[in-house]
Amino acid sequence: MSTLMSCLSAKTESPAVIIPNETNSIIASHSQLLDHILSFQKKLAAIGISPKEAVGIALPNSLEFIISFLATSLQRAICAPLNPAYKQEEFEFYLEDLKAPLVLVPKGAIAGNGEAIRAARKCGVAIAEVYWNGSEVSLEVGEQDGPRNKKLAEMEKPEADDVALILHTSGTTGRPKAVPLTHKNLCQTMANIQATYDLSPTDRTLLVMPLFHVHGLLAGFLSPLMSGGSIIVPARFSASEFWRDFVTHEANWYTAVPTIHQILLKNDLPSPMPKIRFIRSCSSPLSPTVHNQLETLFGAPVLEAYAMTEAAHQMTSNPLPPASRKPGSVGRPQGVELRIMDDEGESIPQGKIGEVCILGPNVTSGYIGEGIASPFTKTGYFRTGDQGYVDEEGYLFLTGRIKELINKGGEKISPIEIDNLLAQHPSILEAVSFGIDDELYGQNVAVAIALREGTTLTTEELLAWFGERAAKFKIPKKVFFTDNMPKTATGKVQRRHVATAMIANEKNNLPESKPTPTASSQIEEVTNLNRFLTFGRSLISYVGNLCQGVLAFVQGSKKMKTVQ
Repeated sequence: MSTLMSCLSAKTESPAVIIPNETNSIIASHSQLLDHILSFQKKLAAIGISPKEAVGIALPNSLEFIISFLATSLQRAICAPLNPAYKQEEFEFYLEDLKAPLVLVPKGAIAGNGEAIRAARKCGVAIAEVYWNGSEVSLEVGEQDGPRNKKLAEMEKPEADDVALILHTSGTTGRPKAVPLTHKNLCQTMANIQATYDLSPTDRTLLVMPLFHVHGLLAGFLSPLMSGGSIIVPARFSASEFWRDFVTHEANWYTAVPTIHQILLKNDLPSPMPKIRFIRSCSSPLSPTVHNQLETLFGAPVLEAYAMTEAAHQMTSNPLPPASRKPGSVGRPQGVELRIMDDEGESIPQGKIGEVCILGPNVTSGYIGEGIASPFTKTGYFRTGDQGYVDEEGYLFLTGRIKELINKGGEKISPIEIDNLLAQHPSILEAVSFGIDDELYGQNVAVAIALREGTTLTTEELLAWFGERAAKFKIPKKVFFTDNMPKTATGKVQRRHVATAMIANEKNNLPESKPTPTASSQIEEVTNLNRFLTFGRSLISYVGNLCQGVLAFVQGSKKMKTVQ
């Protein structure tokens, strides 16, 4: 089957979804899950949700999210998962861009009047609370927040070419781009993942990635569901509860970003270790060091993969044993054609570095919106924006990113989006953001700031201001203040040059939160330093002479006592 109904084809009484709880876990079998989804689909139809309409889903990982997502797709509407941590302005952008008539939120959200609620009301979007009532997932529309059109819609059956999912991916233009993915795209990726890892009804995974992210949605949930296996779904990743849930509910694999792997390595491990069939790592580069630590301590093969939203997630992966897995490589193509191409879209010889390009039925047809350059070559291959090469055994090694996106633990952050927000601060003349290396996240956000004349701004003030306007994961880790932003001879700002200059200044022990010293101030600092050193040498000489005098006095006293 080529629609998401294929996820629900098992119709068995074996567990499909487990919501862990210390006292009373919720367990839904495959057949029960299907019943819940069809029941919720009727509720969506009853409030007029129709084909091609986008439904925003601002829910945490939960049974409510799962049922809402799949019911929306079966109704031939478009699922639009949104990060519940977004700020109001971010929700407004996505809801307006999606033209969503409805957004789903947790119980109590309307009374709480949080970011999503204020954004929905401003955009004229209907709001419905979704919650588990003990027997089913309820859909409750707010009294003042109902849909404008309350006409009953027909129950629908999805088709392969229906758009099932829209996710936004940050772009180098700064404006997040909407990526449409059809049922066919998603099902192809699910089949690829199932084949790569030989997933079966005997497998059970612990979901640690958010379901609003393509990694969690496709690899962590939909693929194991389609295989007839089961998924343990905590509300969020918790290092202190990970192994408890993994062992208690008998998981045998998981997929995560390197950041989560590193966090687990830093925490206590269970004894004895549970038997893990494999560990998957994706969405950000995994260092060979961490790869080896995972395999040694967790006693399981670690399979690094390569994915992106536009490919409905997975493109390449290292294979299961006994085939070779190579630390530092993201593996071989999985259900896609992969070529390394030059700037003109021509294939280049094996071993040469070029742009990674892919072709396959899992790849999006393009971005939604006007004025967006085509991401495809003249032969139909999708340009990933990543550089790499393929070795003699067909394994892909990534060498860098052509795009300037900052990859923070799998979250792709547009530096232009950061720049544009910072430019709204009244004290900021120029802002240039860029990625810096981060031991935990792989990359993190840094920003160089030039202030307007006569203004002052501290790092703490800037970050507090920024944190009120953007999601937490976008907040810069480092702020560099400078009198003059580095530019090329033609007056252009190039991020890599700015990054190099700021990091070099930091290595020279320049204060991070103060403007770069002028030439005159540097001369004055050197002069003061020389004066200090001269004084220091004089002080040392004086103390040395004093000590010698005291020693001579003591020795003289001893001699006098002897004579007496």
